[in-house]
Amino acid sequence: MSTETETGTGTDAGTEEPGTRTEYDAWTPPPRSATDPRPDPVLALLARVTPFLLWQSARRKRREPRPVDRSLRLVVTEVRQEAEDVVSLRFEAADGGPLPGWHPGSHLDLDLPSGRRRQYSLCGDPADRTTYRIAVRRLANGEGGSREIHETLTPGTELRAHGPRNAFAYAPGGACLFIAGGIGITPILPMVRAAAAAGADWRLVYTGRSRATLPFLDEIDELDASAGAAGRVTVRTDDTDGIPTPEQLLSGAGPGTSVYFCGPPLLITAVRDAFPATGAGGLHFERFAAAPVVDGTPFELQLGPDGPVLPVPADRSALSVLAEQRPETGYSCRQGFCGTCRLPVLTGEVAHAGSPTARRTDTNMLICVSRAASEGGRITLDV
Repeated sequence: MSTETETGTGTDAGTEEPGTRTEYDAWTPPPRSATDPRPDPVLALLARVTPFLLWQSARRKRREPRPVDRSLRLVVTEVRQEAEDVVSLRFEAADGGPLPGWHPGSHLDLDLPSGRRRQYSLCGDPADRTTYRIAVRRLANGEGGSREIHETLTPGTELRAHGPRNAFAYAPGGACLFIAGGIGITPILPMVRAAAAAGADWRLVYTGRSRATLPFLDEIDELDASAGAAGRVTVRTDDTDGIPTPEQLLSGAGPGTSVYFCGPPLLITAVRDAFPATGAGGLHFERFAAAPVVDGTPFELQLGPDGPVLPVPADRSALSVLAEQRPETGYSCRQGFCGTCRLPVLTGEVAHAGSPTARRTDTNMLICVSRAASEGGRITLDV
């Protein structure tokens, strides 16, 4: 179950044990003047309320965070073919109630019937609180999540979901260049709609193998043809235009432009390397696959004190190895900042990565990015 924390509220929040209350002494306000010994009225009032305010501040600091259940029960209401090997799915709340709101760039964590947990960007209308929409490309050589969705989910299927979460937020304002590679259109499409609705100066470059493989082309063509938007969309396909260079994708990124990009890891790396030469204002990107492991070292992962020992090669993450053994392993960003894949460590020294607050003394491990501190070392997880 995915949990978040919030400051405790209600009559039982911040409850104090006898003797724990901190007392704050009042202070004597100065006189009005050298000739008038009466206390200054404003400072006198401040003297009366300051002890109470200090006590309330200390009381709030002592409140313990409480876990909040952000899980949802969803039911599939529609499965639609959007392109070759791509289907979209619509969900409603199983109880018929309104769904939590979201912003462009958000995604859902879906618990599939097999126990796998997978993440998919929301690509519908954020103003619609009755339905969510995602799109999934079938990956024949993937880890099985996309095949399971294509082969087993039908209208009426109930699933548990978590979120929505947003690790790829769109900030309205200013000129924007959106770049989408294939299924990377899913987080980008709501951003483009938001920019168009706000009257922003925007451009979209949409690239893929062929038009037959690109989902939502009809919706994008409609956006491009809308009043005042004609010519803002460029669709490039490998079969007619050749594989695009990073410079071609970034050609519309002028000074001050914000660039939002979602696509394959290798293309993201190439665009990121070419970005500084554009002089654009900022680059924001999301990978729909994990970043490649660079400069990794092999180590071992043991599942519990008496469990199996899994070798983790230098070019793979602990998460990818563990997910093969246990498909239900939870994860989300795969970049080390969301904390979904954090697991407790029983023994072994971890070289923490990803979180800026991680320390060598941390007793947990972000298995998407962290590794053993020494080559060939062993980390025993409490799983």
